[in-house]
Amino acid sequence: MSKNSTTLRKPEWLKTKINTNQSYRGLKKLMRENRLNTVCEEARCPNIHECWSERKTATFMILGDTCTRGCRFCAVKTGLPNELDWGEPERVADSVEIMGLKHVVVTAVARDDLNDGGAAVFAETVRAIRRKNPGCTIEILPSDMKGDYESLHTLMDGEPDIFNHNIETVRRLTKRVRARAMYDRSLQLLQRVKEIRPNTPTKSSIMVGLGEEKEEIIQAMDDLRAHHVDIMTIGQYLQPTKKHLAVERYYHPDEFEELKKIALEKGFKHCEAGPLVRSSYHADEQVSKTSAQRRIDYMKGYENQENKQVDFQF
Repeated sequence: MSKNSTTLRKPEWLKTKINTNQSYRGLKKLMRENRLNTVCEEARCPNIHECWSERKTATFMILGDTCTRGCRFCAVKTGLPNELDWGEPERVADSVEIMGLKHVVVTAVARDDLNDGGAAVFAETVRAIRRKNPGCTIEILPSDMKGDYESLHTLMDGEPDIFNHNIETVRRLTKRVRARAMYDRSLQLLQRVKEIRPNTPTKSSIMVGLGEEKEEIIQAMDDLRAHHVDIMTIGQYLQPTKKHLAVERYYHPDEFEELKKIALEKGFKHCEAGPLVRSSYHADEQVSKTSAQRRIDYMKGYENQENKQVDFQF
């Protein structure tokens, strides 16, 4: 454990306002009643009150609440997962409808115990959401599925609007930070998505504050662009418990602004960067034009979107 784990204090810009109003409590009650998990809760996201109370958005975490990996930055519990729940896709879709979401993010625990990594349930969740919510755009955030590209095809058959897979950190720190994950395998996965569906925007995220150098962050940007990634998010790593990796340093908001500027100059079509930015933060804004087009199509009566190609433009 780093010596900084007992000496570094959170700066003022990392303090968040807690707002447990009626909207927040209502959404939490809905999740429990439908036996659903959210990464907002499991990963202890600092933006949960803003998203649930003000924006009425949430990132659903499917395939259970137990991950087969034990990444040293993540608060999601590790162990032996439960059996697959094939009723989960419909419950997620029902909840999206009740919440009236215009954009939804669906992520999952890593399921290395499954041959397809959970891709079939993932794809069915996307289809279920679209059947019941034709005007809603959908972003997926899967694991690397151990590099199984047949499973990736299964996943992409659901036709998500954005494919998001996080490299999480720079190349040098990957082995220490991400259990069983490989930096190059993640990059190859992102590129394969473009080969399968060239018009689908791809997205990835890194955390800073784990001991990386600025040059390594810039190299990670170059690596993502070399694999045709369109969107990048950059946020501050926050240690969830004393058992997890310690924060090596806190980046100032001005440093995040500089990183965002560099990312955009390198050709990313969208970049969110800030101390509290997470992979799903303001995700609805990243496809606002696409979302508007889908809503227009829905209003015109195009209720079956499953076979419709969407021209993604930022």
